[in-house]
Amino acid sequence: MTPSRLFIRHGFTALALVLGTALLAGCETTAPGATPAATAQAEPPMTHARAAELCWMSTEKGAGSMNLDKRADVVDKCIDDKMKGAPAPKS
Repeated sequence: MTPSRLFIRHGFTALALVLGTALLAGCETTAPGATPAATAQAEPPMTHARAAELCWMSTEKGAGSMNLDKRADVVDKCIDDKMKGAPAPKS
C-alpha cells in the first residue's frame, strides 16, 4: 500500500474508534449522579389552603354541572375529610 492510502485507512480506523467510544460513553450507567427515586420531592404537608385547592380541582373535573352552592358543600366536606387524615402542619 502507498503511504497516503495507509494514512487514510488508519485515519478512518481512528475516527471509527473515537466515534464508537463516544457513543458507548453515552450509555454509561455507573455515573455517581442522583437516581430518579432520590430526585423525587416529598409531598408538601396538607394545609387547609392546599386541601381546598385539591378539592376544588376534583369537583371541577367530576361535578362541573352541579350548581355552585352544592359544589361548595361538597368541597367543604372534602376539605374536612382531607384535614382529618392529615397530620398537623409544622409551623
